Amino acid sequence: MAQYFEVHPDNPQPRLLKQAVGLLEKGGILAVPTDSSYALVCHLDDKAAADKLRSIRGVDDKHHLTLLCRDLSELASYARVDNTQYRLLKAATPGAYTFILEASKEVPRRVSHPSRKTIGLRVPEHKTLQELLALHGSALLATTLIANGETEPLNDAQDIRDRYEHQIAAVIDAGACAAEPTTVIDLTGETPEVIRQGGGDLAAIGL
Repeated sequence: MAQYFEVHPDNPQPRLLKQAVGLLEKGGILAVPTDSSYALVCHLDDKAAADKLRSIRGVDDKHHLTLLCRDLSELASYARVDNTQYRLLKAATPGAYTFILEASKEVPRRVSHPSRKTIGLRVPEHKTLQELLALHGSALLATTLIANGETEPLNDAQDIRDRYEHQIAAVIDAGACAAEPTTVIDLTGETPEVIRQGGGDLAAIGL
């Protein structure tokens, strides 16, 4: 049975989030709110947890997983970033953007794209998730929570618990999230390529 942590959206209780971090450290998968729908997250360095994350989501190793980072400096440690890319990232973080970048050696090869050696990275603008990342002390491996056979992300914490109570360790309920996915931008080419238009405003970052 998945644990259910109901936290205040503006002042999430550290006691509850510390319990959630403890579950992550034991290999648990969590459903967490973000600034663009709920996501499944796990410890980056736990292979079994990463495999389970992909299994629950129904994706293979060619599906880009995302690293959720606390800030731009943490993001930069997981990716190779040049000055032009850094300026764009600085304008867009925190926010509802996911960037495809060349993974650094800090990223385990098994979680980067097998042929391209790339990884999705983002800095979410969500109080509860930011607090969770701070208590965890490093980036979390994540994927948008979309049920098998469906196209829209799940956005109701109680519904998520009902569906996945035997597959995940916990659900963090901080209220409904934005229903729109992130804007995905590939920065591995000579010019930025918009893969998906979502919640992140392209004009706000000069694209």
